[in-house]
Amino acid sequence: MKLNRLIVLVAVVGLLAGTASTLQAKPIIHDAEYQVLVKQHGEKWTEEDAELTDKLAALEKKFGKKPNIIHLMWDDSGYGDVGSPLLTRIHGIDTPNIAQMAEEGLSFTRMYTEPSCTPTRATALTGRQPIRTGMYQVIFPVHGIGLPKEEVTIAEILSENGYNTAFFGKAHQGDIEESYLHNQGFDVALFSTYNQFASQFFNETGEISRMTIGYTEDQWDQHGYAIDKNFRYKGEEIVWAIEGKKGEKGKRWNKDLSVEEQLRFTDETHARALQYIRDYANDEKPFYLDYWFHGPNFVEKFTERGREGNSARDNAFGDFVEHMDEMVAEVIAEVKKAGIEENTLIILMADNGPMKEIFPDEAFQAMFSGGKGSFLEGGIRVPAFAWWPGTIEANSVAGDIIHVSDLFTTFARLGGGTDDIPRDRVIDGIDQTSLLLNGDGHSRRDYVHVYAGPSYAATVKQQYKRHWMSSRPGLVGKSFFDLYKDPREEKGMMGQFLWAWEPFDAIKMRHEAQMQKYENTPPRKTEVYTGLSNYTPADD
Repeated sequence: MKLNRLIVLVAVVGLLAGTASTLQAKPIIHDAEYQVLVKQHGEKWTEEDAELTDKLAALEKKFGKKPNIIHLMWDDSGYGDVGSPLLTRIHGIDTPNIAQMAEEGLSFTRMYTEPSCTPTRATALTGRQPIRTGMYQVIFPVHGIGLPKEEVTIAEILSENGYNTAFFGKAHQGDIEESYLHNQGFDVALFSTYNQFASQFFNETGEISRMTIGYTEDQWDQHGYAIDKNFRYKGEEIVWAIEGKKGEKGKRWNKDLSVEEQLRFTDETHARALQYIRDYANDEKPFYLDYWFHGPNFVEKFTERGREGNSARDNAFGDFVEHMDEMVAEVIAEVKKAGIEENTLIILMADNGPMKEIFPDEAFQAMFSGGKGSFLEGGIRVPAFAWWPGTIEANSVAGDIIHVSDLFTTFARLGGGTDDIPRDRVIDGIDQTSLLLNGDGHSRRDYVHVYAGPSYAATVKQQYKRHWMSSRPGLVGKSFFDLYKDPREEKGMMGQFLWAWEPFDAIKMRHEAQMQKYENTPPRKTEVYTGLSNYTPADD
């Protein structure tokens, strides 16, 4: 295991230097901007941490083990698509179960993610922004790119601290062996290597629905000009779903590229997630479950299965969200049935904003400007909720900033794994245990570094935001935005923010200077589909 190798390495270095414990006692290397906050609030936070430690110890004594953690994530959603009916009804969607979850827990108003699927999911797993891990590219068939083995995931940290770990659903972490989820710390996993586009759209159904153009042979040029017959990967060559167990070879799970196979996968991952809760709810060890929904299923309406009782929104996204609402209810029901709700934290969130390019079948961002792939708020600010009866205050709302990377560090703290977080690299995730347990006003973050691919695109600081991309230089730039007054980022200002020019410059410079000391990992590109017991990659 990577974490074991890291610990052995630290131990060896420690012996040479004097003691390993001294090395591991070093603080986590957080982003330079966090250090600014620690200088101002470190003493108070240390006192607060002592109180939180006592609370967590009391909970562990009461339940006999550390809390179970379930992370639920879905695709491409605008703020207000789920949860409060005051917002969902505007969109023609009903999500009564997620609304109930919100009433029983905490709603985040400023949960920030990365602009697209692969980067957000890599960040959740590693606590590091994708610019640092080389995972800033959205991975499609057959890229030969994936999460590097040197990265330490939350599954590895929790496994080292006595947790059962499982992953079911959309991973989208690549098609190389080291990126497979059972090689990244999970005991068991059934996961997708890509997003749901290939499994839904790279076929005749996808072309009939106009979601794909030019893939099947019927749509090739018919005049003999399509000389390269291997320009497109054949469906049977694409491995988009894999199942595996830690320490074993994986197995190709998908049979083909079809809507029916996509639906079989979504049904199977849901069934396995529910069964996992049943199997491990009363185990002597706590469990960590990532269940990341593999949807929306845009072309389901073209199959015999087509869902009945479509949403009032009458599009694929609305139908999916209402179906997902039912699946979330089933997850919570299993937790309650097992009697473990007071020792189980559930986080539910979207991975990024809506994919506006396939309107009207996708979600549409009504609250903010921008969507998936954009550094505007609509691409990176998502609906998110936390549920932990008896520990998280019911019907509460947090206006604080929180970033998806924070889940890594927070989950590690809750699971007793803070000491196992690597100290040889920058960890962007901040421990937000205080925000969960103490509520609104207790975040330890008031900033976000926003990237578009490998490019630094914007900085969020408190209620203000500065665009670095797509802005004119100098005083005519109008690149500053007040997100309270202008959440859609339509009224850029400059003169009113002359005071903020240097402070924002300094944030960016500190961040980039730190990268000179702790270098980023370049994208990991290597051979695809190795390490599978039932599939051998074809020779080029």
